[in-house]
Parts: sequence; C-alpha cells; structure tokens
Amino acid sequence: MPKGPKWLDLSHYVSREPVILALLSGMAILSTLAVAGLSRMYNAQQDSLANRWYSRGTADLNAKQFHSAVNDFRTALLYSRDNFAYRLDLAEALTGENRVDEASAYLVNLWDRQPENGRVNLDLARIAAGKGEMQQALRYYHNAIYAVWPTGHEVERRNTRLELIHLLLRIDDKTQAQSELIGLAANLGDNAAQHAQVAALFLQAEDYEAGLAQYRLSLRVDRHNQAAMAGAGLAAFELGQYPLAERYLAQAVVNDPEDAASRARLKTTELVLAMDPFRRPVAVAERNRIVADDFAKAGERLSACGASANAAAPAGPQQSLMQPWIKLKPQITERGLRRNPDLANTAMDLVFAIERETSGICGSLDDSDTALLLIAKLHEGN
Repeated sequence: MPKGPKWLDLSHYVSREPVILALLSGMAILSTLAVAGLSRMYNAQQDSLANRWYSRGTADLNAKQFHSAVNDFRTALLYSRDNFAYRLDLAEALTGENRVDEASAYLVNLWDRQPENGRVNLDLARIAAGKGEMQQALRYYHNAIYAVWPTGHEVERRNTRLELIHLLLRIDDKTQAQSELIGLAANLGDNAAQHAQVAALFLQAEDYEAGLAQYRLSLRVDRHNQAAMAGAGLAAFELGQYPLAERYLAQAVVNDPEDAASRARLKTTELVLAMDPFRRPVAVAERNRIVADDFAKAGERLSACGASANAAAPAGPQQSLMQPWIKLKPQITERGLRRNPDLANTAMDLVFAIERETSGICGSLDDSDTALLLIAKLHEGN
C-alpha cells in the first residue's frame, strides 16, 4: 500500500507533462514571433529613416546643394550601412563639393563590388579626366560605354561616348575623337538631329569627308534642316568640292538670309569656281581669259606687297617674283595664250607662287587672293 501514492503521483506528473511542454512550446513560439515582429518593426523604422534621408539627399544633389547632400547621404547610411545606391550618390555629392579623393575612395570600393556598373565607371572616368590622367579616363569611359545601365542603356552609352568625344576634342586628340565618332555614328538610325550633331563633331575633328556623309544622311531624313544644309556646305568647301559646296551653301542662304558665315563662304566658293581655269568643263577661250585675269590679279598683289615692304624685309619675295612676272607679262594675253597654250600652266604656276609667298607677309588677303590660294591648294601636285 505505501507504493500506491507514489505511483499515483508519478502517473499524475506523466499525464500533465504534454500539457506543460505544449504550454512551453507555445510560449517559445509567441516569444519568437514577438521578437521577429519587433525586429521587423525596427528594420522597417530603419528603412523608413534611411529612405527619408536619402530622398532629402537626392533633392539636394539635384539642386547642387552638395554640402547638404553629403550630410543627408551620410545620415542615410547610418540606417542602411551597405546600400550601394546611397554610397554611389554620396560619392557624386563629394565630387560636386570637390572632395575628389574621398569620392574616389568610395567609387573604387564600389567598382570592386560591381566593375560592370555604368555610373561607377563614368564617375571614375570624370575624376581621372579632371586630374589629367587620360589613360585611366579612357579606360573608365570605355568601361562605361559597354557597361550595364539600369534603364535607357542605349541613351546612356551614346551620351557617355559623346562626353568622351568632347573631352578628346578639348585636349586636341583628333585621331582618337575620330575613332570614337565612327563608333557613335554606327548606331544612329534615322535620327536627323543626331546625324547633324555627329557631323558637326566630325568637322571639329577635321574629318570633313565623314562629316559630309553624316550631313547628307541628316538631310535625307529632313531636307529642311538648316544646320545640316550649312554644315554640308562647309564640309564640301573644306574638301575642295566647290560645285557641291556652292549648291549646299546657296540653299542654306536661301533658307536663312541671316546666315552670314554661309553667305561669306558662298561668295568665296563662287570666286573659286569663276577664277579656276582648270575646272571642267570650260571652253579654251574662257580658260585663256581666266588665266590672263588671274595673272593680272597676282601682279597687283605683288605690287601692293612691294609697296608695303619695310626696312626689316627689304628683299622680300616680291623682289624675286617680280622679275619673272614682268618678263612673262607681255605673253599672257588671250591672244598670246591662244597661240601658245602651254603658257597657261607656266602663268598659273607663277600666280600660285606669288599668292603663297605673299600670303603671310604682305597684309590681309582680299577675296580674290583667298580664292587663288584655294585654287592653288586644289591643284597642288598636278
């Protein structure tokens, strides 16, 4: 009988154990849920504060309030320490505040994490360019051109390449600029304004042939584009394609009578065409008349140069050129040229020599002298 109560106590405990375990498990679950809830609330509060400060920083950055933006982004990072976007915008704000070394440190760290990120590479390129580290700048610009961009990647790539081209033109690296322009021109489609923009850059890089081709593509899409019309005239003029230049420039002046540059260029173009005895087609009689007129014009230039000579240059080019001009003058008439056609080349060789030799030392050129120099350049080596 003494064992009975103990057995009853044990069975009573055993019967209550599942209930106790269930209660303890429930309490543990409730505690876990409470902790998780509190953690979520805390994280949500942290995210809310981070977003609030980040929004303020973005507004300040867009307003170019760089000092305030730096403080805003730093505060945002207190609540979201490893946020990539926050760190990137902080770097840009530091750059805007001219704290370049700090910005560079952030950007290099971000580049290590995402070397394919377009914005990071572009920011690093700008910093390198600002320091004059052109090889590094080129490397980062090219990374940015072919990088990953979140949206509008083609626009971002085109704008990045344009920025690089403008940089190359500023430092007078025309060869590299031409190379970048070729890459840019390959992806323009049928956008007339973009073709005209690239054409103008080709002209700055002194690739007039490529510039003319781009202007023509622009005009094919929009034949009323005044900038493209005037630009095509300029490109053809620089290439010595004067009949084509005359066509474009004449239309540019019709489209915009206030376009003084095109009007002046058109006047020179018309003089070149009128004063070039070697252009085709031209009748023999007309050629002889032009040669005689050009010869007389060169003589006037030589005389004017002699009159303006000073004591510092008593033996200028006019001294050595005047004698052969005087000797040849009696033969350079329309009749003399008709009788001896070979004299035309001799006369024009002397004309070109006179214009070249006097161009830099005998005062400013008039329109006819400018035209004769362009004709001389056009027929060099012929």
